Amino acid sequence: MTVGVALTPTGTPHGIDSTVELAKEAQEAGLHSAWFGQTFAYDSPSLAAIVGREVPGLHVGTAAIPVFGRHPLLVSSQAQTAQAATHGRYHLGLALGTKQLTEVGFGIPYERPIARLREFLTALRQLVETGSADFHGELLTATTPMPTAVPGAEPPVPLLVAAMGPQALRVTGELADGALPLLAGPRALAEHIVPALTSAAQAAGRPAPRVVAFVPGLVTADAETVRETATEALAFYERFPSYQRVIGLSGATRAADLAVIGDEETVAAEVRRYREAGATEVVFTATDLGSEADRRRTWKLLGELTSD
Repeated sequence: MTVGVALTPTGTPHGIDSTVELAKEAQEAGLHSAWFGQTFAYDSPSLAAIVGREVPGLHVGTAAIPVFGRHPLLVSSQAQTAQAATHGRYHLGLALGTKQLTEVGFGIPYERPIARLREFLTALRQLVETGSADFHGELLTATTPMPTAVPGAEPPVPLLVAAMGPQALRVTGELADGALPLLAGPRALAEHIVPALTSAAQAAGRPAPRVVAFVPGLVTADAETVRETATEALAFYERFPSYQRVIGLSGATRAADLAVIGDEETVAAEVRRYREAGATEVVFTATDLGSEADRRRTWKLLGELTSD
């Protein structure tokens, strides 16, 4: 199993510089990958390309770009550029996004998200695999009147989806290379996500899908205080039905219940539970919930688990 971390640009006066330094530290700790969320601030494929270029050998990924407010042609250009810049170490994550952020931020209706995801993936796979597209769907059109392939963008960019619901998992298994579940505990993975994803991939004649589980967690001696911080920090996700559902399927009531917090033995055991549940990769998020010493302690353990 490979293990990575999610990085969020922070610090002054230059968040990108500090993120590159953190990525170097992650690689030195033995971690396999660094992942970047897409917000209304930093552009995650650009940030991944910079980090991957500055830190040779470290895999970088986007988790995840919402399909609303974007177009496959533009996302393909971003992804292929990042893939060429990192010499094949970039992983593209897509997401359905949310109704609130889509309609407030972009001023467009959040309608038929599963159909949009299907059309987006269909067109995008043509683009990253062949350098061209001739797709005419109900919701999207993607044609290439001029070349779109980026020299050096090899192998084709892996397409992953932050899918957790049954319909999204079916589309992901059929058309993508894997899923990026967040706040899906071992029970939800083993009983719901992995079987649905694998079944859809098999029915479509596709290879076994990757399951990159995003897990909030920290190695710390002050588990009680960190869990209180996590309860507040992760409450944001409890506002959305998709996360409410997967938290419940995991046997939890709050997002923070799924945070892996404790000493090295506790955290290592939980990472192995995710592996046994079907995760092919684990990415730790929220490793800044405690002290700097806690974060470094966490990354050290995760680096050791990467080579375990």
